[in-house]
Amino acid sequence: MMKVLMVNGSPHIKGCTYTALEEVGKGLKECGIDYEIFQLGPRPIRDCIGCNKCQGKGCIFKDDNDDAVNRFLEKAKEADGFVFGTPVYFAHPSGQILSFLNRVFYSSAVGELYPVFAGKPGAAIASARRGGTTAAVDVIQKYFGIASMPIVTSTYWNMVHGMTPDEVRKDLEGMQTMRNIGRNMAWMLKGFAKQEKETPFADHVETTYRTDFHH
Repeated sequence: MMKVLMVNGSPHIKGCTYTALEEVGKGLKECGIDYEIFQLGPRPIRDCIGCNKCQGKGCIFKDDNDDAVNRFLEKAKEADGFVFGTPVYFAHPSGQILSFLNRVFYSSAVGELYPVFAGKPGAAIASARRGGTTAAVDVIQKYFGIASMPIVTSTYWNMVHGMTPDEVRKDLEGMQTMRNIGRNMAWMLKGFAKQEKETPFADHVETTYRTDFHH
């Protein structure tokens, strides 16, 4: 069975962002796709410092949240698609998920970990009391654009509104949007699986050149 790996980028384990991710999961499940929610939790996550020690083998730094970055990358190898969820703080994703994504994507951009994301669909979702959601979603989608990841959209912007999980559940259009993300991702995954048998994604991607300008 195909599986989607989701990330709850909120410090609240079962808050508003988690509630939205679970609704995406309902859409996936009804289409025969399994899912797992990876919790970042409340502990701090350090940012990437561009040390280039990873060399595509995972991050050399270990956080005090059980090495979330490298644990996630191990799971990501077997995942077929991804959903990254964030609460909105001042019209922006949480600093926690951005630090996490910086290290996850930087340390898997080259070398043996490159195929972790390439060719696999990704969705970004945001939860907010009121505003700033589209800006937050746009920020996360930038990671997909540099990693050869098809972007999963829905029937409205990928967002829910509410201050509490109960309020989020009352956002009926938001919940519908989440379920449709799951359904759209399932549709893409099944189509990609057929294409992969004919022409593996890695066969048509060039990764030879990397231009660095030195003065």
